[in-house]
Parts: sequence; structure tokens; C-alpha cells
Amino acid sequence: MADNDWKKRLGVVYSTNPDFKYETSPEEEPDTLPPSKQNLIVSIDRRNRGGKQVTLVKGFVGKEEDLKDLGKTLKVKCGVGGTAKDGEITIQGDMRDKVVQILSSMGYKAKRGN
Repeated sequence: MADNDWKKRLGVVYSTNPDFKYETSPEEEPDTLPPSKQNLIVSIDRRNRGGKQVTLVKGFVGKEEDLKDLGKTLKVKCGVGGTAKDGEITIQGDMRDKVVQILSSMGYKAKRGN
């Protein structure tokens, strides 16, 4: 059943070849830039969160695994929860100053947004 995922084949209309196999190209993640070349923006967000505040870290360029490692480091050093997905790190609460300080000590170029 996994071979018949129709969402991956949206661009193919019809094939008369009985042996046709639709091939998808794997998406390549960009290589992770060194910390000194990363330009991270640390901001606060209150939208669609039930009035709760979260600190967002945007602008990370690299592999999803490295993003999750950085997110885990920030969560541990701040002592709060959060997530790291879709190219941004979410830290619970207003931790902008602390996150900027931690990222700067790790060698990242971090600036505070709004």
C-alpha cells in the first residue's frame, strides 16, 4: 500500500506502459552552515497559542538533525520545553534575552527581533 501513495504522483496524468514505476527524487537538505555564518533572529510570538508566549528562533540553514540538536541545547540551558521543526525553534515563554546570550556564546550571530 505504501507504493501506491497518490499524493507523490500528482504530476503524472496517465502512462500506457504497464511496467511504469513513478520515481520521486529524494529532497536534499542543505549542508549546515558553521555557527559564525548563521544569521538567527530571536523573536516572541503570541499568535494562535491561546495567549501564551513563545520564543521563536528563525533563520537556521542546515539539516533537520542539526536544528533539533540546537533546539535541544537551548531547551536544556533555558530549562523549558519547546520544539524544533520546519526550520525554526520554538521555546516556551519569553526567553529572548537568554536565548540570544546562549547563541552568542556558542558562536552564532543572533539578533533580537520584535
